[in-house]
Amino acid sequence: MTPFLKLIRWPNLVFIILTQALFEYCIYQPIYKGNIPDGNTIRFALLVAASVFIAAAGYIINDYFDINIDLVNKPDKTILGKVINRRWALLWHLLLNLAGIVCTILAVRTAGWYLILANVVSAILLWLYSARFKKDAIIGNVIVSLLTAWTIMLIFLSKYSLWNAFNNADANQVRLFRFAILYAGFAFIISLVREAIKDIEDMPGDHKFGCKTMPIVWGINATKIYIAVWLTILIAILVIVQLYVLQFRWWAAVAYCVVLIVAPLFYIIRKLIQANSTQEYHHLSSMTKRIMLTGILSMLFFYFYL
Repeated sequence: MTPFLKLIRWPNLVFIILTQALFEYCIYQPIYKGNIPDGNTIRFALLVAASVFIAAAGYIINDYFDINIDLVNKPDKTILGKVINRRWALLWHLLLNLAGIVCTILAVRTAGWYLILANVVSAILLWLYSARFKKDAIIGNVIVSLLTAWTIMLIFLSKYSLWNAFNNADANQVRLFRFAILYAGFAFIISLVREAIKDIEDMPGDHKFGCKTMPIVWGINATKIYIAVWLTILIAILVIVQLYVLQFRWWAAVAYCVVLIVAPLFYIIRKLIQANSTQEYHHLSSMTKRIMLTGILSMLFFYFYL
């Protein structure tokens, strides 16, 4: 069981659950308070399960296609072909995707056909990413980042019909939409940054097997500039948001963001310029993941503020 949990990246799955749970219980429910529709908890649980199953299937198929590259980049962490048979991996990939789609159908029924379609597309994109786009510059990173942002937008869109989500919106719906865009945008940009850093970290194996990732095609320095630009955009957005939040005197939230999100982003920019070894890039990748966690955890403040 332990190798299987490692194969499906269980800490990342816990992160997905945490993200969706925080959005549900710290933002959606405080905004709507006593106006939560019947059956909301069951629908939410099914959508979380769907996200976890589809993501787990994506991690399995990613390792399936990356087995040779992983033997170069991280030989001690390779599970497929050593502990788990590759044929079993394909079977688990199929079963988990089916479970994810079934959970989506049970959660939204025919009224949420667009969410069913979106999760089917997500499963297909994860396959295409692993089989083809991961080896290309930019497009693979964009796919991963979009799917990361989708974990938040899925919960938002599950609360309304497709038409009502963007038309005839009441004040609460507009507030919820703003929070969804804010956190989905944060997740998208920080994922773009982390994927680019990982591309530099994984260059030895990627280069050996003919991948055309950003640092291989553009060079490391150009990739660093690309990362720095996105980090600068993210910092600027966060600073603007904090200036807006100050009018509500949410001092604790502002201090949290400045100390645990904005300052570490400046740290990454500084260290990125100096980095020149695989270990340093791995450290930056880990730092980026921790910033993503602290960013998502900031939703806790709104449980008290809203």
